[in-house]
Amino acid sequence: MQVSPLIRKKLEDGLNPVRLAITDDSHRHAGHAGHNPLGESHLSIVVVSDAFAGKSRVERHRMVNSLLAEELAGRVHALALSTLTPAEDR
Repeated sequence: MQVSPLIRKKLEDGLNPVRLAITDDSHRHAGHAGHNPLGESHLSIVVVSDAFAGKSRVERHRMVNSLLAEELAGRVHALALSTLTPAEDR
């Protein structure tokens, strides 16, 4: 079962991003805590959304973590987040 499509759907529904990129970095963490040989345990996510306007970096990350709470409690061990507004994405 792939986690990325679920993550994409939740972020699209919750943040209406103008750009969303999800990269599986799990292969770089083989042998480390939380690594899953099936992949999708360590992800890098770039989200560009107007929903982040006026929010601090911590608030933005909390928004994403809240949307992905179920995945973070399960297969996903780590997220590297880049959360930007469209004006910041240049």
